[in-house]
Amino acid sequence: MSEKLIDLESALKLEKKEAIQYYRDHVNPAFARLLGLLNFDKQYVRASGTKVWDSEGNQYLDFLGGYGALNLGHNPPAVLAALAKVQELPNLLQASMGTMNAVAAYNLSQLTPGDLTHTFFCNSGAEAVEGAIKLARIASGKSKIIYCFASFHGKTMGSLSVTGRTKYQEPFQPLIPGNNMVPFGELDVLEKIFKDQDIAAFIVEPIQGEGGILLPPEGYLQGVRELCDQHQVYLILDEIQTGFGRTGTMFACEESGVVPDIMCLAKALGGGVMPIGAYISNKEIWQKAYGSMDKALLHTSTFGGNTLATAVAIAAMNEMVAQDVSKMAREKGDYFIGKLAKLAAENEMIKQVRGKGLLIGIEFNQPDSNIFDKISGGMLSKLSYQYTGSLVAGTLLNQHQIISAYTLNNPNVIRLEPPLTVSYQEIDQMLNALHIIFSENKGLFNMAISGAKSVLGGLFNK
Repeated sequence: MSEKLIDLESALKLEKKEAIQYYRDHVNPAFARLLGLLNFDKQYVRASGTKVWDSEGNQYLDFLGGYGALNLGHNPPAVLAALAKVQELPNLLQASMGTMNAVAAYNLSQLTPGDLTHTFFCNSGAEAVEGAIKLARIASGKSKIIYCFASFHGKTMGSLSVTGRTKYQEPFQPLIPGNNMVPFGELDVLEKIFKDQDIAAFIVEPIQGEGGILLPPEGYLQGVRELCDQHQVYLILDEIQTGFGRTGTMFACEESGVVPDIMCLAKALGGGVMPIGAYISNKEIWQKAYGSMDKALLHTSTFGGNTLATAVAIAAMNEMVAQDVSKMAREKGDYFIGKLAKLAAENEMIKQVRGKGLLIGIEFNQPDSNIFDKISGGMLSKLSYQYTGSLVAGTLLNQHQIISAYTLNNPNVIRLEPPLTVSYQEIDQMLNALHIIFSENKGLFNMAISGAKSVLGGLFNK
């Protein structure tokens, strides 16, 4: 057999059509088709800060921000410089105590609230959730995990078992047994289930990102903390998307004055450059779980805590503190949300604007699916029902060169998560684009027509 491999230099020179074909043939054909429907199948070739360029020379504003991973923007120089400084160190040497690993863990203990001191590094948010669940179970001696409707904690078997959307769960049943789902924001339901069952932990997002940027009622997290203490249940906070300044404080739970027993982190921790996740707990929990030599290696990861990833994390944490990204997000978020609220009041298509800092969602009313049946022969009614947000995102991308996307558990919400370094001028550019979209379409019917034309163009021109 003679292998015909493509080298890096050739890969960098691939034309858009060739790259798309390789993706269709060898990665995910159905996803490639979905991207093509809305003309999302751009070939991006350069990025810096909030800006991205495609292979045709077009410039875009990124208001998706890597789902919260790009708090410092694309390719931040200070983070990239960290890679150069450690390139001669051993990257993978498990039979040792890595210096970068140790320093990154120390820095997290300084940044996170309360008495969180012991960190395990992994490679993604889903892995962080996996580790947190295992930690809670072994430390408590109990097995049940409570989680929320519309939550999102990942798609590995363990994290999927506590992710609150049946669409993702059903094809992989049976999942890890013994877990229960409760409504987000309802303390009375949580209290009842705590009384009736033997619970290891309750895992919750301070703000539900993939649920549609859903904020809990005032006092909810404080009430959760009290219930967990009362019933000896560990509180796991998933700050994977909300962490590192995104909502206006370094971690979203700080606004409520709540300290979790275990916190899950990822996304922005890698500075938008390296994949890295982590969970951090207090000393007491860690000692119960892994405090003896025979238990010290019960949970490990080959690449977790590697030199390159943790060096980048060190640089990213220092840069986020130096730039005071929490203040950036708080002030720019107040401005952005205030302007969006005025826009919503003037447009019937917008059902609600909600968010905190620069984690913002716009939920849309749904157009009549019969509109799509008439103009597409029935092909698009399901798409319109499930992905109204994607039609708006498609218009933003193709007519205004602004990148956005819908939230996974509520596709009728588009998420606005730009880098925290976004300028007010760029925020105004997004606001102006939304104003043009809604003023030109004048209501749900015309917006549906416009969105469907984009989809039909994708269907017949790909």
